[in-house]
Amino acid sequence: MSLTPADASPPTLAAIWPEDALPARLDKACAASFPGISRSRLKALIEDGRVSIDGGTLTDPSAKVKPGQGLSVAPPPPVPAEPQPEDIPLSIVYEDADLLVLDKPPGLVVHPAAGNAAGTLVNALLAHCGDGLSGIGGVKRPGIVHRIDKDTSGLMVVAKSDAAHAGLAAQFAAHTLDRAYTALVWGWVAAEAGEIEGNIGRNPKDRKKMAVVKGGGKTALTRYRVLERFGRLATLVECRLATGRTHQIRVHFAQCDHSLVGDPLYGRAPRHGMRNFPDNLKGFIDQFPRQALHAHRIGFNHPISNDFLSFEAPLPNDMQALIAAFREAAKINT
Repeated sequence: MSLTPADASPPTLAAIWPEDALPARLDKACAASFPGISRSRLKALIEDGRVSIDGGTLTDPSAKVKPGQGLSVAPPPPVPAEPQPEDIPLSIVYEDADLLVLDKPPGLVVHPAAGNAAGTLVNALLAHCGDGLSGIGGVKRPGIVHRIDKDTSGLMVVAKSDAAHAGLAAQFAAHTLDRAYTALVWGWVAAEAGEIEGNIGRNPKDRKKMAVVKGGGKTALTRYRVLERFGRLATLVECRLATGRTHQIRVHFAQCDHSLVGDPLYGRAPRHGMRNFPDNLKGFIDQFPRQALHAHRIGFNHPISNDFLSFEAPLPNDMQALIAAFREAAKINT
């Protein structure tokens, strides 16, 4: 039995660009060949001289890869995570040696960024898992395979091993996970079920926001079904993501004039205003500080055992109270 030093480099990854493929940029060929590594990370590895074609090192992401050529990526030794462990309570619904599934509360930022250097999910994971987190997500995001917005609650899966990280990332890239969200949106959604489709990209008028764009952007498809209607005040819907774009559900429903209740970025007041709303409902809306969105279900194939795992999380208390207030208001208005 041999022991691997803690500072040893991860194994070199290798792939052959398919014979029937078209010539492609090095960064795009690597992204297709190594789905477990983010594009930004691959670009950095290329520029650092850690990617080669047929044994020859290249540092230009735009270099051409021809059909049949061999690609290899030699990641450097993992860099210790800069975020510090913090004893932040986590609601863990499942955990094994390779991954964990947790129910993220609203208000918890997933990973450190400008303005949120501490108090994040990553800080909590470092305290809970110690050195057991996958390092493939990078210094700032160990173990993070996907994220949900700060003020969205619900289920997330986190990788604890690099093999699990790569396997989960491949499922996210292929959109084969089963993910469902509960959303409370303004107004009467006419169809019992339907699809919202539209490419999502940066809003050209406000770079802090996303938008449905006519040119460019990334393909996005949201499927929904109505769960409950509260008169013409609001509609409770279940959403399933065929793609996973930034703010996808929030942007798609806002585009359809059914923005999420409480959404501080994309929300719009109902056309008829709230002047006819019962005072109790107005109070709940005023005190609800976030978009009414909860990731209530996630299902995936375990990246190591290949067993299908599925988890559900009940609505958090704040959304339950808000929905109850809309339900009562709908009775009064009928």
